[in-house]
Amino acid sequence: MSDTYFINGEHRAHALGNRGPFRFDANGALSHDIVEAYDDTGFYVFEELIGATELADLVSDYQDMHARAPASSTTAAARGKAVLGRETDGPGFHFAKPLSDPLGGTDAFNGRHAARMAEVKPPPNAPEEVLYFISGGLQLMDSFLRLSGHPKLLAVAEAIYGPDFAPFSDAIWIKEPGLGSSVAWHQDGTTHWDNPDWDQNIHGLNFMTQLHGSNSVNALWVVPGSHKAGKIDIKALVDGIGSDRLPDAVPMLSQPGDVAVCNRQLLHGSFPNTSSKKRVSLVFGAHRRSSVLDIKGWTHGLYDRARVHQRSRVIALAIDARRQRFPDETPYVYQPVMGQEDDNQWSPDTRESVLRNYNLNDLRI
Repeated sequence: MSDTYFINGEHRAHALGNRGPFRFDANGALSHDIVEAYDDTGFYVFEELIGATELADLVSDYQDMHARAPASSTTAAARGKAVLGRETDGPGFHFAKPLSDPLGGTDAFNGRHAARMAEVKPPPNAPEEVLYFISGGLQLMDSFLRLSGHPKLLAVAEAIYGPDFAPFSDAIWIKEPGLGSSVAWHQDGTTHWDNPDWDQNIHGLNFMTQLHGSNSVNALWVVPGSHKAGKIDIKALVDGIGSDRLPDAVPMLSQPGDVAVCNRQLLHGSFPNTSSKKRVSLVFGAHRRSSVLDIKGWTHGLYDRARVHQRSRVIALAIDARRQRFPDETPYVYQPVMGQEDDNQWSPDTRESVLRNYNLNDLRI
């Protein structure tokens, strides 16, 4: 991959005008120009949103969890359930060969990664596998749970989907320096492309918090505005160009503590991390409630009211966990659980009754 491609992508990224500090308007709503930039490009980078104390918590918890994580796919099933000493069914630890494409051209995630990425030969001393993706992380990192209750991020979800927004899922994406695998070009959503009520926001959004920042080599790349295009024939697009280097794509550049909000219909992917810099992205998402309620999504069964409510309780739990850690911060008020605060206080009991295996109720569409 030529340096010119990276450099040109960086220039285009900085020219978009969709990054800056979080701002409310005079009425206490998310600033209208931020919403407009998000609607236009499909993503926005909130710079320095995470304070030093919280970022230190996140980095420390991540390092502790990573040190206890399974060393390979062969040990993941055995050790994965006991990471941090808590027996769970929810977390998943996913491994790939260094600098490979583990998803392109496979049936993973409903086959949405239709075209393979170019792979790079790993260095001679590379391990057989590297950890690149962890699911169910809110029960592995208390600081990640608290992050998912961040009042400014939840205010963004409300600005886009209304006060009754529903949760989606969460993940930790890892790009080890000189080893990290690629993620083939894809659009996240798969369920609603033929929905008569389709619009550019129907498949939800993701928040992506960067622990170490990102550069043009290890970053997530996106095609601005592609969230408005409907379902894209990705294989035909890549085959037509003759390369996985999409000419209109830009890297989602960030510094430690930046948070990007990204439309799940945006065409995006990442290249093998041949750089010397690690990227760790903590991701969680939100949906318009009508997009998930009584819908058959990726998992078996109907996303009925009981399931949506139980999964929504994790947001309330996160808000209270955050209140206990940051008592001087004004907590977000989450409408779907108003009046149920006593049932959703963060405690050893709710760790078991609400958080344990919570992601088996994820609302994936």
